[in-house]
Amino acid sequence: MTTPVHVQTVEGFGTVVVRPIAPDADAPLIHAWVNEERARFWGMNGTTVEQVRDVYAHLDSLTTHHGFLVELDGQPTALFQTYEPAADRVGECYEVEEGDIGCHFLIAPSSAPSPGFTAGLITALTAFCLRDHLRIVVEPDAANEKAVRRMERAGFELGPEVVLPEVDLPEVFIPEKKARLAFLRRAA
Repeated sequence: MTTPVHVQTVEGFGTVVVRPIAPDADAPLIHAWVNEERARFWGMNGTTVEQVRDVYAHLDSLTTHHGFLVELDGQPTALFQTYEPAADRVGECYEVEEGDIGCHFLIAPSSAPSPGFTAGLITALTAFCLRDHLRIVVEPDAANEKAVRRMERAGFELGPEVVLPEVDLPEVFIPEKKARLAFLRRAA
């Protein structure tokens, strides 16, 4: 288990804990989540536990990209990643501002999600991102209308559709992706 980097109690929701992923310990859980059909936009369907571990070990080695496991009242509930847009392919697709942070999140499978669950989770995750940054950028797959609408309901301003270029490095391959940018600025 890793040391939490953010703990927040959201009224009417619960206590959200954000902690760095421990690649060896967390890979089996993350593997189960990212290999479900509902997680196809995450881009890791068909991976093995070892491949998931390797991806998050690589992410853990970077200073610009970070992976986190999110817990709600002690239960693993989401996968969360942050990154510096200027050091990511998204930085090629919009004008990066000083103070920007990018993020991705995947909610864990649940047999009975409660009303307001995603909103409560987003409240804590945006608070975590905006404590040290001025603006969040997200880039859900343009075909993932549910995620795009969710960001809009959370207060994100929709930006343009863009094509994120393919990344083909020895450590990682990420295919080209048509994405919808959305931004949330810290309140003045």
